[in-house]
Amino acid sequence: MAAPEKVYLSSGSNMGDGRAILSRAAEAVENVSGLRALGRSSIYYTEPQEDPNQPWFYNQALCLESELEPIKLLQALQSLEAAFGRRRQERRYGPRSLDLDLLLHGDRVLNAPGLCLPHPRLDRRAFVLVPLLEIAPELILPDGRKVADLLARIDFTLNNDCIRQKQQGTLRTLRRNI
Repeated sequence: MAAPEKVYLSSGSNMGDGRAILSRAAEAVENVSGLRALGRSSIYYTEPQEDPNQPWFYNQALCLESELEPIKLLQALQSLEAAFGRRRQERRYGPRSLDLDLLLHGDRVLNAPGLCLPHPRLDRRAFVLVPLLEIAPELILPDGRKVADLLARIDFTLNNDCIRQKQQGTLRTLRRNI
């Protein structure tokens, strides 16, 4: 095992009871050998990006201390996704029971098959940055960019726990279906 490093994850679900799934998933992640929980954000209700023709998501950020190398941590996260019913489909950005993304692993920069660090799309997704900023308000990426500055560049709205993000010049007007 490696020396402990601070890692940040993003979790999401838009199938079944998303809030309950994220709570159970956070507990499962925190129980992985080699990980220690440091913090969890609130759970947010978020507009789907990339593929708007699906239910809205619930999203959360987690901060952990990890003794696992990035690839080993990714494998553990993918095993948890499968345990929660995640099936990888042809529809890349489609509905999922659980999605666990490794956003940051210390200050590492990595571009390997199946894993890029920092996560390649974290800088343009309010559903990742809002929860991340909640648990790490001073967080700076390995390239020197502040998470708060990245979020300031995104056209989004936050109303209580609901995040809507403007994409491609239009704001979709999907309604909350709780």
